Order: sequence, then structure tokens, then C-alpha cells
Amino acid sequence: MVELRGVRHRYDGRLVLNLDHFAVPAGALLAVVGHNGSGKSTLLRLLALLEAPTEGNVLWDGAPVPRRPSVALRRRVTLVEQRPILLRGTVLENIGYGLRVRGIERAEAYKRTSEVADQLGLLSLLDRRRHELSDGEVQRVAVARALVVRPDVLLLDEPASSADRAASGALYRALAAERAARPLAICIASHQLEDAYRWADDIRALAEGRLSPVTPENLFRVDLAAGSGDTGHARVGSIEIVVTTDRTGPVVLAVPPTDIFVSREPLPSSARNVLSGRVTRVAAHRPGGGVAITADVGVELVAVVTAEAARELALAPDAPVVFSFKASAVRVF
Repeated sequence: MVELRGVRHRYDGRLVLNLDHFAVPAGALLAVVGHNGSGKSTLLRLLALLEAPTEGNVLWDGAPVPRRPSVALRRRVTLVEQRPILLRGTVLENIGYGLRVRGIERAEAYKRTSEVADQLGLLSLLDRRRHELSDGEVQRVAVARALVVRPDVLLLDEPASSADRAASGALYRALAAERAARPLAICIASHQLEDAYRWADDIRALAEGRLSPVTPENLFRVDLAAGSGDTGHARVGSIEIVVTTDRTGPVVLAVPPTDIFVSREPLPSSARNVLSGRVTRVAAHRPGGGVAITADVGVELVAVVTAEAARELALAPDAPVVFSFKASAVRVF
């Protein structure tokens, strides 16, 4: 559907996005996760055709998008920013604005507006104005305003950051209903990993503007000190992590959850990183299946094991656990 190829994007000479390839396929429900400043919002603005990349190309259905895309193409993709701005007027007028500028007949516009407002729990707010809404309600109004014009691609930047659990659930159920009713690709940027795992079919992580092999549970900004030979070491929380690299100074470390070996006691191993602690959380891990084991080992780390392994090890909250991983498994950005 929409993709980036060979994209390097800079602000005031600073590289903020560096992607060889990133695509949002037709019908996808994709989550992009990462720390603040990782490049998520910039990525969405490029996908929304609001900015042209400094280098590289944006493609739509395989065809290059001109630096000044047509209005018709722009209308096929809609971005809801983290702090959306509502227009003057009521919630009803805000949701229906896009239909009015597209020349949709009044009765049809009201019907579609009411349906979307109902999906997002906004019917009781239709006569209210911006100053009468909470931040979470403003976000839902902005999502409704985007859904009602029926774009082919919907981009959402932290859409539930100000929502309580009930409102967040209503939002994601509305998105699921819209996808079930018609072809729609959705890309959500979020730091809320629980929501990403629960609702997305595909999860990708950004670190320092690059795609990362792991999600932010195991991403750490550190000052890497030189070790012996081709190794380095970094203080993370109360532990030290050994890595295989010739780099030093400020870096991002990524420890892939599937590269962490989980046991109840230390085992004979060539792993340079052997960390003991206690399990804090056990949860289903949708991408690729398995079970995500969160443990406090001096810093919070997440490992992914099979369901069978989780049962055999009797992994449950507060159980003792040992996480082991090789220095070469740690990625350095």
C-alpha cells in the first residue's frame, strides 16, 4: 500500500530517520513502538505524505509519490496526531467536517457521523465544544473525524495516551469493526506495549530512527566503555552488560527476547551475561507465539520462551529465575 525505500530524513542537519525499507501493506494492523525521540512521529508524517523525505522515496501501490502529492492521493491516508487540534464548533461539526469538504450529502454525512460517534462512545458529547472535553475525549473525536472519511490508510500517533482502560478498549474495538467492514490498513505508533501486543498483528520497533530487532522492553541508552579485545561493557541499572563490539560512547543496546536463555538456576554456559532475579510478569507473547517472561534482574528484562518451557520451569510472578545471554547476542546501535 504505502512504503518507504532508502529513506534518510533530517531536521536541521540531524538524522532522525534512517530506514532502508518500511511498508504498511493493504489491510495491515501494524504497531510501531519505541522510546520518545525514536522517530515514530516522523515516520508517521512521511507515511501520511505530509512531509517528503530528505533522501529516498515514498511509494503508493508501488508507484513513486511526487514531492507534492495530489489532493486525491493525500485523502487516501489520514494521520491523527498525539495532540490533535479540534476546529471551532461542536463535536458533531468536528467529526463531520471532512465529509462536508468532500461534498457528502447532509443526510448521509449525519448518518456516518452518528455511526462513528456511537462506535467510539461519543454520542453523548456531540453538542459539546473543545473546552468541555477531556484530553482523552479530544483524541477519540479526532479518531472519529479520521474514520468517518473512510481512508485507505489510517495512521495514529499514541491514540490512547490520554484514555482510561474503558475508552482505550472502545477505541480499539471501533478500529477492529472498521477493518472488518471494509479494507483498511492501520499503523499505530505507541509506547504502550500491552496495547500493541493485544491489538496489533505486526509489531515493529524503532531505536534512534532505525528499525530494531527487539521491542522497547529490552532497549537501553547507555555509555559503552571499552573492555578487553572486541568486547565492551555498560552499566544498566544495577547490572553490567557485556557486548561484542568495537564501539564506545553513547549507544543503544538491544537484547532480543528470543536470545535470552531462561532457567531457575545458573547453568554451565559460555554466556557472558548471567543475571539472577525474580519473575514479575508472565504473559502471552503474540508476535511469533510463546510466553513473555518479565523479570527484575537488576534491570527489567523480557525473555520469550515456549509455553511448554514456561510450564516446565513453573515460571510465575515472584519465582526465582536466571536470564543468560551471550555478549554477541546484544545488538548495538
